Amino acid sequence: QVQLEESGGGLVQTGGSLRLSCVASGGSINTYAMGWFRQAPGKEREFVAAVNWGRKLTAYQDSVKGRFTVSRDNAKNMVYLQMNALKPEDTAVYYCAAVTYYSGSYPPISGYAYDYWGQGTQVTVSS
Repeated sequence: QVQLEESGGGLVQTGGSLRLSCVASGGSINTYAMGWFRQAPGKEREFVAAVNWGRKLTAYQDSVKGRFTVSRDNAKNMVYLQMNALKPEDTAVYYCAAVTYYSGSYPPISGYAYDYWGQGTQVTVSS
């Protein structure tokens, strides 16, 4: 069973950048689609970004397009989320997730499609 662990969260000022990392253990994620989700206090979990297993197809929430970039290094069993031009509304706990089987070529954007989840890392953007 795959275990996921996020890192790289922290406190940053508006306009700053952070790079989140997610390392997988217990198995290779080469054939998995990988997603990033976030949950702010009092709000439901929401999709942020995802990348398919072949690294060629990505999906983003509209509010992060042009600011966030998802990538992966299958050789290192890792996934990244580069976050630039951060805003206070980006403040949330960010989760990494993995899914083995899904329909279509693009990675799923629904959290219900994902099989494995990390514990999350806190991102706080101060105004």
